[in-house]
Amino acid sequence: MKKTLSLLLFACLLAASYQGLAQTTPDTWHIEADQIDPSNYYGITVANGMIGLVSSPEPMKVKDVVLNGAYDNYQRGRVSNILKGFNFVNMDLDVDGRRIGRKDISSYRQTLDMRQAQLTTTFDVGDKLAVSHSVMALRHLPFCALSIVEIRAKKDVTITPMSVIEAPDMLQDVRNYYAQIDRPHVLIPLLTSVGKSPTGRYTVAASTSFVFDEKHGEEPALIHEDWDYNRHLLKFNKKLKAGETYRFCVVGSVISSAHTADAHNEAERLTIYAALERSERLLKRHRADWDKLWSADIRIDGPVEDARAVHSAMYHLYSFAREGTAFSLSPMGLSGLGYNGHVFWDTELWMYPPLLLLHPEIARSLLEFRYQLLDEAKQNAFEHGYKGAMYPWESTTTGQEETPVWALTGPFQQHISGCVGWAAWQYYLVTKDKEWLRDRGWPILREVADFWASRVERNGPGHYDINNVIGANEWQENIDNNAFTNGMAKTALAYATDAARELGLSPDPDWMLVANNIPILQFPDGTTRENATYDGVPIKQADVNLLAYPLKVVTDPVLVKKDLDYYEPRMAKDGPAMGHAILAVLAARSGDAERAYGLWTKSFKPNEVPPFGVLAETAGGTNPYFATGAGGFLQATLMGFGGLDITPAGVVQLNTKLPKRWKSLTISGVGLEKKVFSVK
Repeated sequence: MKKTLSLLLFACLLAASYQGLAQTTPDTWHIEADQIDPSNYYGITVANGMIGLVSSPEPMKVKDVVLNGAYDNYQRGRVSNILKGFNFVNMDLDVDGRRIGRKDISSYRQTLDMRQAQLTTTFDVGDKLAVSHSVMALRHLPFCALSIVEIRAKKDVTITPMSVIEAPDMLQDVRNYYAQIDRPHVLIPLLTSVGKSPTGRYTVAASTSFVFDEKHGEEPALIHEDWDYNRHLLKFNKKLKAGETYRFCVVGSVISSAHTADAHNEAERLTIYAALERSERLLKRHRADWDKLWSADIRIDGPVEDARAVHSAMYHLYSFAREGTAFSLSPMGLSGLGYNGHVFWDTELWMYPPLLLLHPEIARSLLEFRYQLLDEAKQNAFEHGYKGAMYPWESTTTGQEETPVWALTGPFQQHISGCVGWAAWQYYLVTKDKEWLRDRGWPILREVADFWASRVERNGPGHYDINNVIGANEWQENIDNNAFTNGMAKTALAYATDAARELGLSPDPDWMLVANNIPILQFPDGTTRENATYDGVPIKQADVNLLAYPLKVVTDPVLVKKDLDYYEPRMAKDGPAMGHAILAVLAARSGDAERAYGLWTKSFKPNEVPPFGVLAETAGGTNPYFATGAGGFLQATLMGFGGLDITPAGVVQLNTKLPKRWKSLTISGVGLEKKVFSVK
């Protein structure tokens, strides 16, 4: 008996010590904003790969609702732009008959729980109320969102909460509806708005419903108010006693005819479904799906701000993409209308590699976008006088070139085609999915190889030149024999050859003839020259250094370092974030962990903007969230300090060192086998 009591006491003490440890362990999962200046505010996004809800400095509001996969023209550059949906999670609150705003509240705080993908705003209304408002884009229901409101009365008070649907300016012919679905034992209120995209091409619809906590007894009477064509609301009145807490939820859906034939009815059906699932079941499934995502994690035993920054980058990439679709990623993800929501090389070369390692099933969705648009890429090559597939620099779901006419990147930044082929082969190396390679990867690789074989100008041995292009360094236009373009062409041709042999097919022998004769230019001292006329001027971002990683065209460590030392001081301060990330990978792989850490920090820290530290494209920029930068930053972590490398043998780990600030780095859930890699 004494022995049992001793063991029990020991267990209790041990548990208490663990509890104390957990309470003092720095939090890497929450981003808090309690110094909120509406004039200097860049929202954070809760998203599920299909809808993005961008936070607002105003209480119980969102700034934007961004809808993936739906594009129309609304006078931004004469090209298609990603659509905003209805603001269907907005709320108003009256307290004792008076509408509250920023001037009426105090203790205002917004907290993003990255682990559960939930944004919670808390505030006090004078000496009357304490309010908590949580919003999430439900991971298991791609077109649905859930809001949870808890109101604690500090004194006797009457509250009037309102669920509001507002239309963004771009939507036309907006119609507002209210209905009650009367079924046995349940009455389902439906607040619905339907509108047309600017050209009338698509119908966009949103619908919401209140869900009341059963423990509060009888549900309140609802009042519908139709304010104008672009706004209507559903509200109720509730008297609360001092000390009483009242909880209710709002579920909602937004969808377009780009996703389903009958957007109006489908939005209402999805909302009814979510309302009858009720909040507990919705939360359980939402959190379970995010648990699956976070089974692939990066853990840093080091400064909490470093670990939190990595989780933030992962959170955003996980939020902006999802498996089982044919949608890709824009540079700004679902955080707004930056770059019109178009798809660039930012996907394949920057955001895709971390997702490929951590969630191949999501990476497959990004490649499916390119496969579905292969015929359009072939048409683009035909229009430019080439064979094979010439992918557009800026793409939407049409597959045609969507770059504004004034931007020369459209017809000339042709390395994008190589990036798509490169990404396809990387997927096969990680998954070894031969059926996918045969049905999806090989058609892409074959057509990309045919494009490059037709694109080169055959001027003799060693002079299969690629002239008149724009490379990764976009500040130099219409140049010849750009290092990155040539390196990517050589790589894509070699990968197509490898893919053919893997499938037991005979590769076109011309592919390797071309690859072996595409030049990589050098200065007299052996440093790789960015292009035929490059003379050392500042560059927008890494170009030559991409030949060492990820392309492995330059492999000699001496030359890798020579190129790194030459181009690092030429990187412009106002260039995009991902350039320094590549330099960080190369420094880490060379064993210079402290230099790598400085570059790693430079790849994101100067780009953080208030109050959540979301990433802008450039230091001092104002166009967050720059998901491309997050992708580069994560590559510097995974492939740099983590030493992960994608090879014909699968994912292997190179010998690397950690910066002095870190004790260990653990990467879990890698590849289909969910491997764990660590560096100490």
